[in-house]
Amino acid sequence: MGKQRMFKIWVFVYIPILFCTSSMHVGGLGVNWGTMATHQLSPKVVVQMLKDNGIQKVKLFDADQSTMGALAGTSIEVMVAIPNDQLLAMNDYGRAKDWVKRNVTRYNFRGGVNIKYVAVGNEPFLASYNNSFIHTTFPALQNIQNALNEAGLGSNIKATVPLNADVYNSPESNPVPSAGRFRADISEEMIQIVQFLHQNNAPFTVNIYPFLSLYLNENFPVDYAFFDGTANSVVDHGIPYTNVFDANFDTLVSALTAAGYGDTPVLVGEVGWPTEGDKNANVNLAYRFYRGLLPRLAANRGTPLRPGYIEVYLFGLLDEDAKSIAPGNFERHWGIFRYDGQPKFPMDLSGQGQDRYLVGAKGVEYLPKRWCMLRPEARDLSRLGDNINYACTHSDCTALGYGSSCNGLDTSGNASYAFNMYFQVQNQDDLSCNFQGLAMVTDQNISQGNCNFTIQIVALSPRLLPGIMALLTGFTFLLLL
Repeated sequence: MGKQRMFKIWVFVYIPILFCTSSMHVGGLGVNWGTMATHQLSPKVVVQMLKDNGIQKVKLFDADQSTMGALAGTSIEVMVAIPNDQLLAMNDYGRAKDWVKRNVTRYNFRGGVNIKYVAVGNEPFLASYNNSFIHTTFPALQNIQNALNEAGLGSNIKATVPLNADVYNSPESNPVPSAGRFRADISEEMIQIVQFLHQNNAPFTVNIYPFLSLYLNENFPVDYAFFDGTANSVVDHGIPYTNVFDANFDTLVSALTAAGYGDTPVLVGEVGWPTEGDKNANVNLAYRFYRGLLPRLAANRGTPLRPGYIEVYLFGLLDEDAKSIAPGNFERHWGIFRYDGQPKFPMDLSGQGQDRYLVGAKGVEYLPKRWCMLRPEARDLSRLGDNINYACTHSDCTALGYGSSCNGLDTSGNASYAFNMYFQVQNQDDLSCNFQGLAMVTDQNISQGNCNFTIQIVALSPRLLPGIMALLTGFTFLLLL
């Protein structure tokens, strides 16, 4: 009974180092580089981080010119992406060809960008999208790969669709990996995608998150989310499964086999562990997860149904304080590096058990050592709640949540934390530390225990980019005249 319940959990789950040289890394290890932050590191700084740590593959969520420019001239393999809101446009072959020309072909030259994959959408079949992309994903995939083929790039660059593990499951009557099948409501679309990927020798890309098993079910056995052993393995036709990653991966393999394409290569587009925003999201558990995952990857152990090498992209590279927290407060804290590009915990990318810190971002400039806090003499606190809510609506207060590093603050501490986060997002503008007279600026570090009161980095805010880019475009146009 316990074993059956365990598998029902993981098959239905879904959502939406210290020093290291360039030669010390798990073969083929990649990272996801997301950019949904109020203050971004320079793409050149991030690319240098990748190089310093020997990370040879990166998965993007768009094809931003500044990011691609920074990657040019490196040997780093790149997966560029087409966001979900552009899938409908890619149903027009002409527009798909234009996209490939602008975002792939233009970088295909000696000293350009080493593009290996195009991600068509990102988890487009999530139930939370209410079928918005069900009928546009496959045509977009077809058109992009065909456009790559027409451009003479298809033999080296493959289109794929990063999918969440909720696109497959096992029947409740037989909840084991070998019973894996694609979800009935999207079975037709999944078969189309798998057939097309197989025809073009492209990989099936899946995102697997053992953390979410713990997050979504209080009764999930904690040890089963990691790789260091469990007292309750699940046996499937004589094969013992001791962790949810292997079981989840092999459920997909079984689904592919049942569809007639069991030899389709599988790429793990996202796997990782967050460090904030939930009782199970912390540095200690993240360290435990990676300390188990990376040696397995280095040893090319694979899974029971797919022994050997697995191409894997860790999720993610940097914390992103502007991501949606609809799935949970942890969404902003998946990075193996903090928002400022500094490593969070010992992490051995070689998988050889050498607990050394990753190489952090170099040349990062911070705002002055100034914080915003609740005035000690404030007496009328009737408006405090509204002001805290305003600050947290426009900044990141997820560290205040249950189980997080700042959860133990008192009312004054909560207010100061919220006020300071807003103050930092606003680049320490004095006017942003007022809150109807309740706040004041201080040059004394008001961090408490494990709760860090952030000082932001000096960076161009993404919110300003559209306007600045428009001005630059206009200025360029005038010059051309």
